[in-house]
Amino acid sequence: MTSVRKWVLLTACVGVGAFVMPRAVQSHHTHPQTISSAEQGKMEHNHDRQLEISANQTPPTVDLVVHPDQVKGWNLELQVTNFDFAPTRVNAASMAFSGRAHLYLNGKKVTRLYGNWYYLSDLPPGSNTLKVTLNGNGHEALVYQGKPISDTEVIQVDPQP
Repeated sequence: MTSVRKWVLLTACVGVGAFVMPRAVQSHHTHPQTISSAEQGKMEHNHDRQLEISANQTPPTVDLVVHPDQVKGWNLELQVTNFDFAPTRVNAASMAFSGRAHLYLNGKKVTRLYGNWYYLSDLPPGSNTLKVTLNGNGHEALVYQGKPISDTEVIQVDPQP
C-alpha cells in the first residue's frame, strides 16, 4: 500500500474534523540506514535505522549480566553507562544517550527493556544466545564507529530428565 493510500485510510479512520499530517511510510525490511545524532529528531519509526554516536562523544555502553534465579529461570541485569532508560518517551524522537534496550533470544527479538532488570522464566534446552542492544526511542539501534552498542551472553540449558 502506498504512503498516500495509508494516509487516506488513516484520515478516514480518524474521523471527520480530525486533521492528520501525512508521514513518510518506510518498510521495516530495508537495508540498515545510519543517521547522525544531529538528524535524529527528524526520523520516522524504522527498526532498521541506526543512530551513530559522534566520534567526539563518549558512547553509551551495555553489559548483560545473567544471574540464575534461586527458584527458576534467570534474572538479566543490564549495566549501562552514559545511557538513561526513557520509558516516558516511547516512540518520541530519539536521543543519542537515552531510550531503551532490545532483548534477543537466539536471533529473535523477545521484548523491549525499559530498565536495568528483566526476568526470563524459560529457555529451551541446549545453547541459547541472549543479546541486548541499546536503542533510541524511535527504534534506531545505537552505534559507535559503525558497531552496534550491544552485549551477548550464551547460556547452556541442560535437558530436563
